[in-house]
Amino acid sequence: MSTQIEAYATSSANAISPSSLCHVVLRTSTENYSKMVGFYLTFLGAHATHTHPRVTFLTYDYEHHRIAIVNYPDLKPLSDKTVGLAHIAFGFKTLGELATSYEQKKAKGILPFWSVNHGMSTSMYYKDPDGNELEMQVDNFETAAEAIDFMNGIKFEENPIGVDYNPEEFIKRVRSSEDDKIIKLRPDLVV
Repeated sequence: MSTQIEAYATSSANAISPSSLCHVVLRTSTENYSKMVGFYLTFLGAHATHTHPRVTFLTYDYEHHRIAIVNYPDLKPLSDKTVGLAHIAFGFKTLGELATSYEQKKAKGILPFWSVNHGMSTSMYYKDPDGNELEMQVDNFETAAEAIDFMNGIKFEENPIGVDYNPEEFIKRVRSSEDDKIIKLRPDLVV
């Protein structure tokens, strides 16, 4: 661990933590505003709680909003060569739900650009109309403690990214009633 990271870790030891991550706000251009709102309505199965030419608030659960999309004139497109947020992750409870999500998105022309078993999660990554990356995932362990144990193990140290998989093969496996525990195993860890 670098000295800088250690300094932050030490200074945060007594800090109060938030109870939840509440929402994400995305800036978009006037040209993409309607596309972005439509994309997130479809992608998340969301509904708008408030719409305005300047900002739209969306939710898919009990919160008043999980995503806000703000219309900013004259914004430049996102670049892969800039620092910033890498992706936003959304979770499902079961592999069946992840499979259904994939099938529903595919039917609307929305395909993942990357599918990977990280070990602690099985994930599919997508891009919105502005190029923001979104992860749809299922936890591969029953508890967070088990996932953390895996992440602190030698196999994760050797490969912290994971193993790519073919989403169509994944769908076949899930729909064939193969045991979820077997599907969730990261292929490079199967003995």
